[in-house]
Amino acid sequence: MSTLAERIDWDKGDGLVPLIVQHAHDGRVLMLGYTDRAALEQTLASGQVHFFSRSRGRLWKKGESSGHVLALVSLAADCDGDTLLCQAVPAGPTCHTGTASCFDGDGGAHPWLNRLEALIAARRTADPATSYVAGLFAKGRKRQAQKVGEEGVETALAALAGEPGELRAEAADLLFHLLVLLHGSDLVLADVVAELERRHRPA
Repeated sequence: MSTLAERIDWDKGDGLVPLIVQHAHDGRVLMLGYTDRAALEQTLASGQVHFFSRSRGRLWKKGESSGHVLALVSLAADCDGDTLLCQAVPAGPTCHTGTASCFDGDGGAHPWLNRLEALIAARRTADPATSYVAGLFAKGRKRQAQKVGEEGVETALAALAGEPGELRAEAADLLFHLLVLLHGSDLVLADVVAELERRHRPA
């Protein structure tokens, strides 16, 4: 049994403690689940986050059916030993509804980008004949990169024209196609945020 497991007050919650999952790159809270000793040990042993499902009455690995696993980065107990904080990197949407986080709301730009990324990921395997996004993925990275280049030029021209509405629209097109290119390269926006954070980290 791990040292961490021994620090947990398992009796307080009848063998279960809340497990809060936070995105290791940008700090978003992704989900809340529950863990028992067995699930915690499996998480530590495998490097992928496991929970105890109260509805199913068994241990389960996040993403065992969807493939949207959570890669463990760190685990820490709170001061009372009755809650765990897990930092992880998700492989796709965390929420069963298809959003990046179970706590994404309707307001703010960042939650919307989370939902947009989830939609792009979901449409990656759709029919290219009926989905523009699927068509971009079917045409490959070269076409995805070409679209980013085209939209970048159009964004710059809109800025030079001094039309805020046009610049806003072109910038939206650029960001959308950049997200598609990132997903086509097995990256997500959080990876870019992590890179920016690394660059601006105090030496």
